[in-house]
Amino acid sequence: MIKDIVIVNTGASNISSLKIAINRLGYEVSVSKNYKKIRNSKKLFLPGVGNASHVIKFMKNKNIFEEIINYKNPILGICLGMQLFCKDSEESKLGEVINTLNIINNSCILIKNKKLSVPHVGWNNVVHNNNILFKNIFQGERFYFVHSYIVPINKNTISSTFYGEYFSSSIKYKNFFGVQFHPEKSGKSGSLLLKNFLLV
Repeated sequence: MIKDIVIVNTGASNISSLKIAINRLGYEVSVSKNYKKIRNSKKLFLPGVGNASHVIKFMKNKNIFEEIINYKNPILGICLGMQLFCKDSEESKLGEVINTLNIINNSCILIKNKKLSVPHVGWNNVVHNNNILFKNIFQGERFYFVHSYIVPINKNTISSTFYGEYFSSSIKYKNFFGVQFHPEKSGKSGSLLLKNFLLV
């Protein structure tokens, strides 16, 4: 059994449902904003509910920012957590583009189609490329989304979803995995995805 699984306390996220989902899989997990504990973890979750500029500021103040960039073990960014892997984001209280973690050389942008309801809330289909994250998960399986910003399709995209246009519903770069949807709120398929990540 894997030990030293940590959920990053970003100061903005509602992480109780993620912790419960991991516990239900039989794993112990802690929630921390201590940079040493984050550095020494074997698996790391960067959850996401909140504002990008606020979370980046919080992580820098807690000395977490550089720890995430230099992290060598598997890490899963969820929703905002995935978006923070980009080089910059349009999500800011002041409306300007802010620099994020710069793990992947892509920008996180606002859903701009005025014909669509924003945020994108609810269940939607995910088409994947059979990455290990989606082992035993059917093509087109539905996952639960809540977001106003997207990461466009890019070379690190491992699954896509359509909402007015196709966007990256998950990405992978080296040890960095990201999902735009919320696996902890996505029933059996979400649980399986979390398990797949923990077994990477």
